[in-house]
Amino acid sequence: ASLQPLWKQVEGFTEAIYPIMQHAADGVHLICYSQGGLVCRGILSTLPDHNVHSFISLSSPQAGQYGDTDYLKYLFPQFVKSNLYHVCYTAVGQKISICNYWNDPHHRDMYINSSDYLALLNNEKANPNSTAWKKNFLRIKKLVLIGGADDGVITPWQSSQFGFYDENETVVEMKNQKVFLMDFFGLKTLYARGDLALCSMAGVAHVFWHSNETVYKNCIEKWLT
Repeated sequence: ASLQPLWKQVEGFTEAIYPIMQHAADGVHLICYSQGGLVCRGILSTLPDHNVHSFISLSSPQAGQYGDTDYLKYLFPQFVKSNLYHVCYTAVGQKISICNYWNDPHHRDMYINSSDYLALLNNEKANPNSTAWKKNFLRIKKLVLIGGADDGVITPWQSSQFGFYDENETVVEMKNQKVFLMDFFGLKTLYARGDLALCSMAGVAHVFWHSNETVYKNCIEKWLT
């Protein structure tokens, strides 16, 4: 996964994908894996004329990340999850991709004030573009959220389906999250439209989601028609 700030990745990926969209009169499907799922959300929120039918989010930390994974130890060997906010919630920290969606449940105010990517996308902080971004995001016809308990990287794994920790590190599922209940960026609208699908699979480690045939058959294939 790239360490470049996510808005920079959104910019680069938009340039690459936009010509493809323009040539696809019938629209396109977007399958985005891991951190890429957040980049894709950035594209879908900021591109007013995208023609994405199904947005398939494959084991992506959609509600953020808060966990001591091997990946974290590699990037920040001197930090554990409980003190990473000291780095991530600074202007310098926000230049590193993982900090753009680092969501410390014990420092909610700092997350909301400092996160210049996830908190903006979620409309958890004041954003003059929030109405337009929500409208853009809702151009998709289906949102498919795929994840599972044996992922080992996305923490909590329910973040791949917009569940996340409360201040006691108890997982609160998507439908009880404020971003859903208040329909901050369109999740509740998608659900009400019948266009929000969740697919959970046990036994799949993070690095195997995109190459697992059972995942493809059970969770992805039917949305590609």
